Amino acid sequence: MSLSSLTPSSAPAPSGSLRAFYLLRAGFAFAWLAAALVLGGRSTTVSVLLLSGYVAWDACANLIDMRRAQDGQSVRWQRLNAGLSVMAALGVAAGLVLGMALAVGVFGAWALGSGLLQLTVAVGRRRTSKGQAFMILSGAQSALAGLFFIAVALTPRPGIAQIAPYAAFGGLYFLLAAGMLVRWRQPGQDSVGATLGSDMTA
Repeated sequence: MSLSSLTPSSAPAPSGSLRAFYLLRAGFAFAWLAAALVLGGRSTTVSVLLLSGYVAWDACANLIDMRRAQDGQSVRWQRLNAGLSVMAALGVAAGLVLGMALAVGVFGAWALGSGLLQLTVAVGRRRTSKGQAFMILSGAQSALAGLFFIAVALTPRPGIAQIAPYAAFGGLYFLLAAGMLVRWRQPGQDSVGATLGSDMTA
C-alpha cells in the first residue's frame, strides 16, 4: 500500500500519539544533556548515574512505545531493545564500583545494539509513518557512536563529556521526526488525530 492511499480509516494508528512520543524523547534528551554539561564533570559517581539513567530511560521509552504500537513486528524488536537497555543500565551502574572506563564501555555497547534495533524498527515502519528517515539516521548514528564510545573507554581518561553530544543528536532527530509528522498532517484533521502513523527510541 502506498502512502497516498492511506486514509483516516485505513491508517494503522493516529500520528498524534507518535508525535507526542517523539517530543517526549526529545525533551528528555535535551534535559539530560543540560544535566550532563552542568553536573557531569563534578565526580565519577554523578557521571555514572547520569549514564545509567539515560539507558534506563531508553528502556522505559521502549515500553511506552510498545503500548501504543500497532504492529507486532515492531513490538518484538522493542521488547528486545527494552531488555537490552535494562541489562545495560545495570552494567553501566557497575561503573560506580569498577570505574568510569567500564561505564563508558558498556554505554558504547548499548548504543551500538540499541541503535541497530532502532534502525530495524524504523525501516519496518517507513511505509506507514512519516519521519522514519530521521529515525533511520538516528539508529545508524547511534550504532557508529557506540563503536566510538567503546574506543573511548580504552583511553586513559574516558568521561561523560565525550558522550554528551550523543544526546544532543538524539534529541534533534526526535524533534525533526515530530516536525515531519506535523508537516504531513492531512487537511481537516485536528492536531492530535493525524492519520499517518505508528512509530519507532533511543
